[in-house]
Amino acid sequence: MSNQSQIEALLFVAGDEGISFSAISNITGFTHPAIQGIIDHLNAKYSQDNNCALELHQDEDRLYLVTKPELGGILKKYFELPANNKLSKSSLEVLVIIAYKQPITRIEIENIRGVKSTSILQKLLTKEMIQVVGRKDEIGRPIMYGTTSGFLDYFGLKSLDELPPLVDFDAIEVESGDAPQQMLFDQESTFTKPKNEELNHV
Repeated sequence: MSNQSQIEALLFVAGDEGISFSAISNITGFTHPAIQGIIDHLNAKYSQDNNCALELHQDEDRLYLVTKPELGGILKKYFELPANNKLSKSSLEVLVIIAYKQPITRIEIENIRGVKSTSILQKLLTKEMIQVVGRKDEIGRPIMYGTTSGFLDYFGLKSLDELPPLVDFDAIEVESGDAPQQMLFDQESTFTKPKNEELNHV
């Protein structure tokens, strides 16, 4: 199996969380320059092939295999199907954070979770569970996210005022990057589940 195929397979199975250069190196034994060369080749291959649905997204040291933006319309129709209108635990995790801390930036979400969230945010935008609500007035003017009416409908809420009590995020230490996920997602059971649906992994 080629070096490119090995990296492509790792990107695929990494899913929403993506995979870092160091993780790829530890698994494959490839050097960082060798990995970067393969990533550059994959980027060129995906972008030049109009019949390919994939592209690579790099966020600092982390890599994600994602679908091309122009396929958003067809993916939206897929997510609208009743059987596919479900949320993974990671998606639910990001939604909970946005719901209680909005407006909030990607970096702020990742500081709470302790893991990258770019791919999950893209999926939630496609599902129209979240939306861009502005840009934060700081260096780089990062995008801020908030929930939508689709979020309220999904959980059977009339307004955000009906959200159940949640752990005080401001009291959580996030500087170290350690995510107290067990504190956050004991909250999963407090959410009203969609009628006739169970939240499970997709």
